[in-house]
Amino acid sequence: MAMTRVAIGGLGAIGRVLARRLADGMPGLTLACAAVRDQEKARAWLDAERIACPLIEPDAFPEHADLAIECAPAAVLERICRPMLEAGKRVMVLSAGALLPRPELIELAKARGGQIIVPTGALLGLDAVTAAAEGQIHSVRMITRKPPRGLVGAPYLEANGISLEGLNGPKRVFAGSAREAAAGFPANVNVAAALSLAGIGADRTSMEIWADPSVERNCHTIEIDSDSARFTVSIENIPSENPRTGRITALSVLAALRKIHTPLRVGS
Repeated sequence: MAMTRVAIGGLGAIGRVLARRLADGMPGLTLACAAVRDQEKARAWLDAERIACPLIEPDAFPEHADLAIECAPAAVLERICRPMLEAGKRVMVLSAGALLPRPELIELAKARGGQIIVPTGALLGLDAVTAAAEGQIHSVRMITRKPPRGLVGAPYLEANGISLEGLNGPKRVFAGSAREAAAGFPANVNVAAALSLAGIGADRTSMEIWADPSVERNCHTIEIDSDSARFTVSIENIPSENPRTGRITALSVLAALRKIHTPLRVGS
């Protein structure tokens, strides 16, 4: 079996899960390298976990890896993705919201023969959405409910003076398009960007975000109306050590990685 060398951009809550699993061994995959902001901290963690992994700069990824996984703050998306795409290689992007204002990265992938992969992440039903998009989708609506601590620090809240302190009931803090949501909540609603990329685009996908002190999980509901099906799907994700990110996000990446070499692939 040909081996796919994997680079990880970021060793936070998601990157650490991926590094552990790749180091333990996945068929056809090997952990090649990683890039981080704080190399001293990352090296201490890797040594404690007994994971052999060179720490390099993102612009050196193409020399060491066939596929790079971006699981870092959205602000560094381009530093991780551009070198790989320039080299005609693949990148897996978790900060899908950061892709929306950067269509040139998609054009670069097309021009150089590279590929951008957006895993399902914390959502579900994207297979059905992409299938419906082969026909005509009339509308896409998404509602997200999160514990207030999972929304603290979002640029939209700060820019609009919205406080979540002492909240004792559900509060709708945003209503608009997926594009606006991705810009205002870059660490919270990459799921909305992924949904819009799978369906009818960021401007036609509508989004509501609620801060809800009664929930302990990150809850997402999507409602699709199309010429082939009408469906509603909901998911309640258990937060990871980072309250903005669900545990299932890292597992979704692992599932996508496994599909690269598996003899049986389920789902479109």
